[in-house]
Amino acid sequence: MYANYHTHTYLSNHATGTPRDYVESAIAGDIRLLGFSDHVPYPFSTGHYSGYRVAVADTEKYVSQILALREEYKDKIQIFLGYEAEYFPNEFDAMLKNIRKYECDYLILGQHYTNNEYDGKYVYQALTEEKDVLTRYVDQAVAGMETGLFSYIAHPDLPYFRGDDGFYTEEMTRLCEAAKQLGIPLEINLLGLRQGRAYPYEKFWEIAARVGNDAILGCDAHDAAALSDAATEESGRAYAAHFGIKLLDRVELRKVK
Repeated sequence: MYANYHTHTYLSNHATGTPRDYVESAIAGDIRLLGFSDHVPYPFSTGHYSGYRVAVADTEKYVSQILALREEYKDKIQIFLGYEAEYFPNEFDAMLKNIRKYECDYLILGQHYTNNEYDGKYVYQALTEEKDVLTRYVDQAVAGMETGLFSYIAHPDLPYFRGDDGFYTEEMTRLCEAAKQLGIPLEINLLGLRQGRAYPYEKFWEIAARVGNDAILGCDAHDAAALSDAATEESGRAYAAHFGIKLLDRVELRKVK
């Protein structure tokens, strides 16, 4: 794998391993370009505590660790500093204000919740046939893409919707068409393949193939070993080939500032 932009660390509070562990594993796995993308700190206006993202108070700690490794390993691997972020409409500006205090190379859109985290629904929490959940997910993902700040969409097939197939096709076609129009690639998520999750989801990638979306493999690494897992990478390439999906080796990183 030439590049992986989807990498978490212990600072996300739900992954294991230090940033250095991931760098070493990426080098062992012959990755040339490594992007760190811990879940973005969100200074929620309600005081809501999120247990699966970098704490706002740890923003500088996260940035300084990644930048130090970038300098230390500059002759061995190219390192980028980013975040995986949701588009939460009521809180988005405050999030940007916080991360713009420091260096930031890119954002990837990982829309886990509808609405805002404290008043929405986690779209992968349970099997659902609720059409409004899927519609709201697509609405927010498209709105996020339209900000021009996201370099690609992580696990776009995350919603665990197994209701009306025609409705699913209609809504996800809307997402895929918006992504294509805006030049935003979609991620084939290797964590989902590695762990046998409900995504990547075949029906979604049939739609993406028909629309003609580009895709990127994303390790979604929550442990360092994921960055040198050649077998799962090959599974991802075979998955893309099965649907005739064009795989990119790298993506254009969109400026956050």
